Amino acid sequence: MKKLLALLLCMMMLLPTMAMAEETVDITLWTYPIGNWTNAETVDGIIANFNVTHPNVNVTVQYLDYQSGDDQVTTAIEAGTTPDIIMEGPERLVTNWGAAGKMLDISDLWTEEALADIGATSEAVVAACQTAEGVFYEYPLCMTTHCMVIDKAAFEAADAMQYINEETHTWTTEGFENALRALAAAGVNPTGIVYCGGQGGDQGTRALAMNLYSAQFASADHTAYTMNSEEGIKGIQKLVDLVNDGVLTADPAIVAGDEIALFCNGTAKMSFCWNASAAVSNKASMAEGIVPFPMAFPSDDEQPELCGGIWGFGLFDNGDDARAAAAKDFVKFVCDDAEQGPQSVYATGFFPVRASFGDIYAGTEKAENADFAIFMPFLGDYYNVTSGWATQRTEWWNMLQRVFGGGDVATEVGAYVDASNASIVK
Repeated sequence: MKKLLALLLCMMMLLPTMAMAEETVDITLWTYPIGNWTNAETVDGIIANFNVTHPNVNVTVQYLDYQSGDDQVTTAIEAGTTPDIIMEGPERLVTNWGAAGKMLDISDLWTEEALADIGATSEAVVAACQTAEGVFYEYPLCMTTHCMVIDKAAFEAADAMQYINEETHTWTTEGFENALRALAAAGVNPTGIVYCGGQGGDQGTRALAMNLYSAQFASADHTAYTMNSEEGIKGIQKLVDLVNDGVLTADPAIVAGDEIALFCNGTAKMSFCWNASAAVSNKASMAEGIVPFPMAFPSDDEQPELCGGIWGFGLFDNGDDARAAAAKDFVKFVCDDAEQGPQSVYATGFFPVRASFGDIYAGTEKAENADFAIFMPFLGDYYNVTSGWATQRTEWWNMLQRVFGGGDVATEVGAYVDASNASIVK
């Protein structure tokens, strides 16, 4: 009898827990345009896979763009209607919203296994996803290194491939200049275009300028912008000199999207804004005869430090434990599941942050993406997490316009750095 009573009491205690486990939890996901994560069919498929093991979690998705997305998030923060999950990079999730106290600390997702697996790919990724105090506000899914691209056919016709290491896809600053002069001597104009009509694709012009003489874009602790160093000023001066010599073009009226189009239609023989995703999305528009050959940015020591992109998930602090738990389950499934994780990355067109996922593109229709893996070891400091990032981006292209318009390089770079550093939150 006592055993029966004990059994009944246990069942009574379990009933509320079982009922709770079956309760439906509604969560929202907002995602910026990251590869094919803009495609509702693709994302719906990922959610359907998640619901196989988590049938009680309903995930609603809203798709953002980079024109109005930040305003939408700001409005939601002010109105208290933020999503449970948002997909983007550390500059927004960590430096912006995380630093402002709007995000949940998700350090519990960073298990020893995750730290080891992701760290084996890049310690820069691990560092970028947390604050200086060690609080994690992002759990990463994928990454890439931004590079440039040349038209190999045009370079071969001008005998300029001799200045390139075709095995490593690298070149020196001297080789870059020699190649430009060889193209110009062969009648090519424009060879390449330094675009500075806005911030679109500014990672390309930043990487170009800083790599020429191995400048550091920001301090190691990400508390200051540092392109006013001797190396930084020298790099920008070299670009100005090449433009003044007529072997390179500067255009204050265009941004990267325009420059990419000019490369794809054969007008320019290189683009300073390229990566694996760009190669796929621009393949159909490539004019006949162009042979795209991705390249690292030229550097004085032929050891480039490439700008990168890191994308993953952050959780807004909405004060609801059940929604937060469901959101974490979704993020873990999307990023960590042995089967779903590689599929989630594949949808971005970029590369896994987890070393254990290996080559996810072999034998697929995106097999050529694997060609860009050669650049992953060149990932440099993820300085995008430096405070004042939005101001810095505006100041950068304005500075380029001034120096290409005849302004003194040292003076204008100094003004750019002063204005950028003044916007840093101490």
